[in-house]
Amino acid sequence: MNEKYKTFTVLMASINRSIRKIKTEEMAEFRLKSPHVSCLYYLYKEDALTAKELCEICEEDKANISRTIDYLETNGYLVRRNEENKKYKSHLALSDMGRAVASKIAEKIDRILDEAGAGIREEEREIMYRNLFRISNNLQKRCNQYDK
Repeated sequence: MNEKYKTFTVLMASINRSIRKIKTEEMAEFRLKSPHVSCLYYLYKEDALTAKELCEICEEDKANISRTIDYLETNGYLVRRNEENKKYKSHLALSDMGRAVASKIAEKIDRILDEAGAGIREEEREIMYRNLFRISNNLQKRCNQYDK
């Protein structure tokens, strides 16, 4: 078996499973699920975003983001800053409750990222992220070929 393939796919799958489990466990106290985390986090960092912008930044499809927004809005985490004719063009922002929860989520994320990167020097981290970005772009180019 090609060790490069095995190492890459097993490590990526393992990292993905760990991220999902951490999100599930860490968000249980807030009664939130994994998809809610990214939306709250990016709204906390960016202040206000449209559904379309959330789709792009979270790398989620429109249906998933729509369900997430509906849940977060219904449960008081989000407010609409302006009402557009088209719902997905409205700017979404965190409510006071959403901001308080998102602040705690951001703290958790920062702590977990520090734990995950323990023992990695900053220059090594920069190289790792640069290479992950390249791998992601290369794989996306390959996936785009299937869409033609």
